Amino acid sequence: MFTSKYFWLIAGILLIAAIGNGQAETFPCKIKEAEYGKVCVCTSDYCDYLDNPILTSDTEFTLISSSKQGLRFATSSGNFGTESKHIVDDYEEPAAETNNDEFLTELWENTLASAFTVESRESAITRYVALKLNRSTTYQTITGFGGSFTGAVSHILENFNNQDIDNHLYKSFYGEEGLGFNLMRTPIGGCDFDLSPWSYSEEDGDTELSGMDQLDERDVIRVAQMKRLIEVSGAKNLKIKGAAWSAPPWMKTNNKWTGFGRLKRAYYQTWADYHLKWVKLMEDNGLPIWAISTGNEPLNGIFFMFFVKFMSMGWTPQTQAIWVNDYLGPTIRNSAFKDLVIFSNDDQRYSFPHWFKMMNYTRPNSLDYLDGLSVHWYWDEIFGNSFIDSTNNYIADKLLIVSESCIGDKPWQKAAPLLGSWERAEKYARDYLQNLKLGFHGWIDWNIILDEQGGPNYVDNTVDAPVIANTTTYEEFYKQPMFYAMGHFSKLVPEGSVRIEASPSNVNLDSVAFERPDKKIAAILFNSGRADVDITVDDSVRGSFIVNVPAKSIHTLLYS
Repeated sequence: MFTSKYFWLIAGILLIAAIGNGQAETFPCKIKEAEYGKVCVCTSDYCDYLDNPILTSDTEFTLISSSKQGLRFATSSGNFGTESKHIVDDYEEPAAETNNDEFLTELWENTLASAFTVESRESAITRYVALKLNRSTTYQTITGFGGSFTGAVSHILENFNNQDIDNHLYKSFYGEEGLGFNLMRTPIGGCDFDLSPWSYSEEDGDTELSGMDQLDERDVIRVAQMKRLIEVSGAKNLKIKGAAWSAPPWMKTNNKWTGFGRLKRAYYQTWADYHLKWVKLMEDNGLPIWAISTGNEPLNGIFFMFFVKFMSMGWTPQTQAIWVNDYLGPTIRNSAFKDLVIFSNDDQRYSFPHWFKMMNYTRPNSLDYLDGLSVHWYWDEIFGNSFIDSTNNYIADKLLIVSESCIGDKPWQKAAPLLGSWERAEKYARDYLQNLKLGFHGWIDWNIILDEQGGPNYVDNTVDAPVIANTTTYEEFYKQPMFYAMGHFSKLVPEGSVRIEASPSNVNLDSVAFERPDKKIAAILFNSGRADVDITVDDSVRGSFIVNVPAKSIHTLLYS
């Protein structure tokens, strides 16, 4: 019998050989066919991982590849200066187990067929592109990539039946053998991805903020989980960014969690103190905070209150300028946390750069307190690059990050996970490429895990996520194509990498490239077309080689 045990024996020998030749050790995706495509299954005793590649010579390159057909972080390698084309083989469904007679018959039939027909990737339609990588032209320095740790994430993790599943999730995102994330966003209090709205100091008139003397019971759980994530993943210098969705209702003009409500002027200093106390509370409990935001989506409480039913608090650029300049800025800069990074806006492109111009007009020094600008990606397809270009021209010395992204928020999108959707992964890849080329320094995705409905969310504002939990058994989770799309940017582009010029000769390829702190080059190659592409990679220092990549695929190239 030609049984599967021989297949795994051969695979094991090949894996040992690959490790011996300096290639990355792979724990391959355990593929499952889902409704919209393929997902990778993780359980308490198995999850897919990929160690960072080791290059054995100055001329060697490594490619990490994923495709619609089923590649998930597959690795291959070659060398610059060779005349032969390097071909990335696409995923093929494993053959069914067969007996010896059937195997020989099939082998004979295939041999006869190959004598009279030519069926190969090379004989199919192939497009061509030249990619020039120029190390001498440099742009922004990367701060990092990450995801968000909400109440919904905490609730799902608390319900998993085995801590080993939690550990796999943590390592998958923040471990070096995972996506290598180094940024994290978490709500200050509650958000819509929670079981109910909440904040610290909810008791009416608690201007002394006595309710912030210790962790809320929900944060006791979440902080412990985040600390466990750091321990298990080995994440170094994790940068945590906090953002508040709403002040306690008693501080607001409408005395409600949502709706047309703003912060009462009488509590401007109290709200600044609230942020400072939260930062201290986190640090006292073992979680140093890197940055805070001036508030999540401030226009929700001004213009969109008829549509937004979750926690929100309205700001105009004029009122936010007063609060930042007269209260929050001085409170933070005159405290023990004076080096805390302050981001402003945390809203959509359409508010840029007008928001900051109006802040500057209201309080000319208010922008001096801001270290960064946060953008949510939800309307990138509608509001073009000119909004960001104009902002960079107006206020060029700030960190620029995408601080929230997910799919399923639009009326024309299904507001739930589409398990296995490659199309949603491509949407991520396109926007990453677009924003990185616009000068963004980092990207923080939304919930790192959700349930099958795209929650929990107390107002049913459900969406998709890169990882989906099986909440029927709480014994496994599924890595979506979106997970791998993000990883092609984050895994081999660490903090401190500098973007370099990457110029494809035509639209058959989209690409962005970086010089890493170790001087290696990492380039993302995205073929969204329906045909194979021959890519002639030409590096200004190393030389050139040709690689053939399959249709509907994304790759990360690494070389010295």
